[in-house]
Amino acid sequence: MSAKNVTDATFASDVLASEKPIMVDFWAEWCGPCRAVSPILDKIAEEHADKIDIVKLNVDDNPETAMKYGITSIPAMYVFQGGEIKKRIVGAKPKPALEADLADFLA
Repeated sequence: MSAKNVTDATFASDVLASEKPIMVDFWAEWCGPCRAVSPILDKIAEEHADKIDIVKLNVDDNPETAMKYGITSIPAMYVFQGGEIKKRIVGAKPKPALEADLADFLA
């Protein structure tokens, strides 16, 4: 199961209104590290589906949301809960490191 895509238009309803923690992967097609981390995020989404949702936002297609959250380097993964940013993770990391970063949300 891969993470679903969100857009400027759906961000508020899909992310900010989410009941459970939701990680937004800010990425772009041309970004090598983004492509490397994508399958890892899909795996985490699958293994922890009951705890956290993971969605992807293409910064090239959705510049409004990327600007609103000050995304300057990608991949950037922000965890939102109750409409607020609870955690910022920047850069591609291996699965154990990402799971460690997300430990509060996966417990």
